Amino acid sequence: LSIFLSLLVPAHTTRSPDCGGILTPSGLRYLAEVSKPHAESVLRHDFMAPPAPDPSPISPSRNQIISVKVDKFSLTLIPDTGMRLSIEVDLGTTSAPSTTKEMRLSILADLHVDMNPEGNLELVTSDCKPTLEEVQSTEGVTEDSKSSGSDVDKQINVEKICLEVSKLLLFPNERLMSLAAPFPITPSCQVQYLPLAAPMYSEQGIIISLQTTFQVAGTAIPLPVSPVPFSMPEPVSSSPSHLILAFSEHFYTSLFSALEESGALNVSLLSSLTTATLAERITQMGSLFQEDLPVVLQAVTRSSPHVALEEDKAIVKLFLTAQIGAGSSLFQSFLSVNVDVTARLHFSIADTRMIISVAAVEDIELSLAASDVGPVLAALLEELFLPTVREEVPAQINVVLRQGVFLPHIASFTYTDVNITIHKDYVLIPCNLQLEAKTG
Repeated sequence: LSIFLSLLVPAHTTRSPDCGGILTPSGLRYLAEVSKPHAESVLRHDFMAPPAPDPSPISPSRNQIISVKVDKFSLTLIPDTGMRLSIEVDLGTTSAPSTTKEMRLSILADLHVDMNPEGNLELVTSDCKPTLEEVQSTEGVTEDSKSSGSDVDKQINVEKICLEVSKLLLFPNERLMSLAAPFPITPSCQVQYLPLAAPMYSEQGIIISLQTTFQVAGTAIPLPVSPVPFSMPEPVSSSPSHLILAFSEHFYTSLFSALEESGALNVSLLSSLTTATLAERITQMGSLFQEDLPVVLQAVTRSSPHVALEEDKAIVKLFLTAQIGAGSSLFQSFLSVNVDVTARLHFSIADTRMIISVAAVEDIELSLAASDVGPVLAALLEELFLPTVREEVPAQINVVLRQGVFLPHIASFTYTDVNITIHKDYVLIPCNLQLEAKTG
């Protein structure tokens, strides 16, 4: 992961990564494994399609491909360059009822991922070498049988295979483009992961650096500036996981800032108190309300939340102002209180989403901002309203967060065997890829 350090010096001050991922060699092997049946299906369709009718009345006997079996399909990493795709295909051919031949088609192709002018990643073939040879035959080796490979050559169209070799993989360019699709967080808030550059290739895997953009009501919002570039230490050994995702502290602060900007963190908290019970402790309440009404806290953010990541610990700090009042149809405020909540965050993964929840509240500070009922001592504020804030603020925010935040992913793949570790300044998520079963 140390190669992240070289990636994370921003080319422009406004464009620096706040998250990224490494597709490991074992991840490449998994992609090859799930692509093998797909490649066989594509090649079978291409090679065994019925030939066009021959206009000539006397049609010479021609080789016909009757079976296609992908024997070997591998993807290996070439550090600093890209990937090598190696395919071996057994082809059964026949030119007469009693004559069958087995041919071996080998394809060796070098691939890499580029960034196109639109800013999307795309798979590019830089080199491709197909070879076709006869393996065995039911007839004697004659001059005819030696030349029969060229007949199959005509039918296979070797150059066409090289032009479309990337379609043999299960992550073609349409799927790579899905990496940068906008994903919903709340009805008005979206997240989008934008690749900053073409991936880099190291012995540890294919490294992609991403910058997150958050949109509120369709407009990208300016986010807090990261005080330090995102960097990660080198792991002690190569990872057995298919993929390692990493998210910086700045990513989480930006996420909560976007939620704050969208108004999702503004919450209405119903207290167990009523105006009559409050009047027993705050005497001026009695002159404001003649009837007994439920007391409500309408909390709005007064500045952006902040997330701090330490070893095995994630903390969110929320800065709210609560208008405390009564009445449901006509809300009448009588106190304004600043509420600062410090709470632990818990992370888990469901499919391709990160579920973030506010867990234990570690600290709450209440201070009087304004009052229509005279001075109220800090100790009394805490006694009256701290239980409601402690219980209701996390519960309400977890309702907002329960849908989760989509992780960077490509279509049709989900994440399994996830292990989340929180470190100082970043969260590391090693996981395995899982091809989703087709439905319908």
